[in-house]
Amino acid sequence: MKKFVLFIGILAVMASCKPTKDAKQEAFEMPAVDDIAMYQVNPRVFASEKSLNAVAARIDSIRELGVNVMWVMPIYPIGIEKGKNSPYCISDYKAIAPEFGTINDFKHLAEVCHEHGMGIILDWVANHTAWDHPWVKAHPDWYTHDEKADTIIHPRPWDWYDVADLNYDNQDMRKAMIDAMKFWIVEVGIDGFRCDVADGVPADFWKEAINELRAAAGKRRILMLAEGKHSDNFSVGGFDMNYGWDYKDELVKVFKGAPADNLIKADKAEYDSLPAGKMKLRFTTNHDHSTEATPCVEFTNDRGAMAAYVASIFPHGGALIYGSQEVGYPEPINFFKYVPVDWTAKPEIFNEYKALIALYNEHAALRKGSMTAYPDKDVLVFEKKDAEERFLVVANVRNEKKTIQTPKEWIGHETEDEMTDKKMKLEEKTTLEPFEYLILKY
Repeated sequence: MKKFVLFIGILAVMASCKPTKDAKQEAFEMPAVDDIAMYQVNPRVFASEKSLNAVAARIDSIRELGVNVMWVMPIYPIGIEKGKNSPYCISDYKAIAPEFGTINDFKHLAEVCHEHGMGIILDWVANHTAWDHPWVKAHPDWYTHDEKADTIIHPRPWDWYDVADLNYDNQDMRKAMIDAMKFWIVEVGIDGFRCDVADGVPADFWKEAINELRAAAGKRRILMLAEGKHSDNFSVGGFDMNYGWDYKDELVKVFKGAPADNLIKADKAEYDSLPAGKMKLRFTTNHDHSTEATPCVEFTNDRGAMAAYVASIFPHGGALIYGSQEVGYPEPINFFKYVPVDWTAKPEIFNEYKALIALYNEHAALRKGSMTAYPDKDVLVFEKKDAEERFLVVANVRNEKKTIQTPKEWIGHETEDEMTDKKMKLEEKTTLEPFEYLILKY
């Protein structure tokens, strides 16, 4: 009997020591903003139904890319009145559309993200709601009205006729919006938000909301990403990151023939006015851009897409991968409907993104070191270094062979391409194949 009691006691101690899911959640810590490598999930490319479970089932493959934050596009119930099946047309801020799954499915996805060392943020649409959101009938004063003050309007100047514009002069609406955001932080355990049309919402609201969200999160670090480019996203609103829209626009122009060193100017313009500790999200595509053309088309071919990605993430970090680009998906993706993606396509492209993000994660100098540029009209050339390491990044932005003047400090230096392990001694001139890039360590 004594042995039995002792055995039960040992089991009880073992059970008490076993980490719970809550303990695992608390053990996870979001990466610092300048260490983030983000993966954008459009649930509609993972499955036609119960897609949150399909995303969770692919967690190992997603994490294998080296990303450490998952951004999930809107998964809330979608409005029907005047609707176009857009996930950005939301009829309930505290629920999940059956198409995507259940609240428990999403909690499971958050858990597996944390167990795999990844944060998870949700898309938040604060600028507008669906026309059949309960607020429209219950609180019409929470919406913007026309000049006669008798008709709710859609957001201006856009042609978004499927949604109703919210009125941020109304303090009660603001409180309800913040309450809904807190639900996902406190009750579900997410790690922040990507805020849609952030520039269309007053910055002082974002300040109020972000302060309350950080307080509600307690000791947990949360990430707030603005889909915007206004300086008051940071100076007033308190966001951690916003979009590198201007850099992406210049990237496209450069690959169409504009001078390569325009990218250096675009990078400087975005970061010169940025407060310390804040970041730009840099990308070659996202859900909006991939509705028109995917990277392997917008940047000519797969090699152009990879050269553009190198030119995007290494000047200042802030890396994003949009789910589907890692397998070189060639066709436009309309996120208003299900678009099946073959996740086994082009494993060589997957492995190349994986290798680039591995370098990005391993070498702080590459993602956040100081930069020295060497202007050239056809090849992007810059050095990145910190106190410990030094790299030369060279990316041919043309679909033809190009030769550059090697930076004089590197002439005669024996080095190795970090991507191919190819050893080389740099001469006065360096020649690159079409869309070839080199990442050289000093």
